[in-house]
Amino acid sequence: MTERVLTTRELNRALLARQLLLERSELSLTGALERVAGLQAQYAPSAYVGLWTRLRDFRRDALTKALEQRRAVQATLMRATIHIVSRRDFHLFAAAIRDERREWWFRVQRRQLQLEGVDMEKVAGRVQNHLADGPLRQAEIAERLRAEGFPRIAWVGAGMWIDLVRVPPSGTWEGRRADLYGLAETWLGPSTATQAAGLEHLVRRYLAGFGPASLKDVAGWTGLPATTLRPVVDGLRLRRFRDEGGGELLDLPRAPLPNPDTPAPVRFLPTWDATLLVHARRTQILPESARPLVFNTKTPHSVSTFLVDGAVAGTWRYEEGRVRLEPFGRVPREARRDLDEESERLAAFHGEEG
Repeated sequence: MTERVLTTRELNRALLARQLLLERSELSLTGALERVAGLQAQYAPSAYVGLWTRLRDFRRDALTKALEQRRAVQATLMRATIHIVSRRDFHLFAAAIRDERREWWFRVQRRQLQLEGVDMEKVAGRVQNHLADGPLRQAEIAERLRAEGFPRIAWVGAGMWIDLVRVPPSGTWEGRRADLYGLAETWLGPSTATQAAGLEHLVRRYLAGFGPASLKDVAGWTGLPATTLRPVVDGLRLRRFRDEGGGELLDLPRAPLPNPDTPAPVRFLPTWDATLLVHARRTQILPESARPLVFNTKTPHSVSTFLVDGAVAGTWRYEEGRVRLEPFGRVPREARRDLDEESERLAAFHGEEG
């Protein structure tokens, strides 16, 4: 049977639906984190804005409380970037990526940090010992290692051997520097997750949040080689489609594929929202003409953006109690009215107390 070809517009609406950007969801906070496969949080407020734009009646203190109550977890995960995920997903994600992160460390990072010859397993053991009595700041971990004869920077590699989490109040709206670390096994309890279970879970989460997608897309988002993921994909019961260029797309059974004519409301995205990264390029949520305006050498941290009809149409920033818009071009009158209303709501969100 000939595989169905999905248009760019269909892929765009599928992504928006799965990322909870077609309509605000009434899912629980942890349910939303699992639906969208976690949120990047290199800049702490990004996850808060990301949930505000996706959930109905979301308030800032809800995420802070979820982190404090350990229902949500902040840690360095996929592609060695900071993510906020559910407690359940953390253990499985960490098990999936652990071996590849160590290989990446030996291949690339150790050399860049001039740590060749340093026994990283011994370093990790010392860090684990230091954290046994509770969380410590990054600077204190580094100083303790220095006092024991290790380079201060060596602590960076410890997370390749032991699972670390960033502990609140660090990495929250109120305390934005995510530099307080704890042991995952202490903060969350021991894990029985295996690499095999983790890899399957990771692929399922990706397709549920970003599919239909190619194997290369999955690899790009996870930071794992396609050769590692191919046996996992081959072992799953998946739907298969083609994109307009003939490339194979993978998807979960019964995952939503909205009508391509489904209206897409105005939405505001934070910095580093994963929907804009290259793994989702085929959806054109970020038009190629706009990509250099969002990701470039002058803005390596990316910028906050807004969507009109399912595509980035400009940037926004919060200052002096207002959300200021910088469109990339002409915005239709009706969309401008919606942008103004949404801007007021986002400004009020920034101004919340507590």
